[in-house]
Amino acid sequence: SRYGPKMPLAVDSTAELIRCKVLDSSGRLKSHELILSYGLALVRFVNLITERKQKSVSIPLRQLAREVDIPVWVVDLRHELTHGKLPRLALCRKGCDVVLEWLRKMYWNRQLGNNLCEEDEDEEEEQEEVEANADLDGDAWE
Repeated sequence: SRYGPKMPLAVDSTAELIRCKVLDSSGRLKSHELILSYGLALVRFVNLITERKQKSVSIPLRQLAREVDIPVWVVDLRHELTHGKLPRLALCRKGCDVVLEWLRKMYWNRQLGNNLCEEDEDEEEEQEEVEANADLDGDAWE
């Protein structure tokens, strides 16, 4: 709230996406209303994040998304939301989760410092080890 109209894009996008998840979990909105809510938040995210990289010559959104490591299918989802038939709610939810994860890695972890990033790497290594061990049969554990 201290920023007023100059709120960082990542903060604004995170707030909108979290708002969608809260509304979704409340059970108060119908499926169509949730799709529209998620859709607006996802469209704004893609537009605002890629807008900064846009030059005087128009660059395709898919190319801009690749440059900032946003999955291309999220850009395709944005295209469907703005120009095509509305997607399924499940796809909007997945898009929201992917974008929130992108924001966590690309913005929030950096705001909190390198310690959190290192912890994430340790958690990923531990998870890989657990998954590898899960593939072993019971005899191997003994």
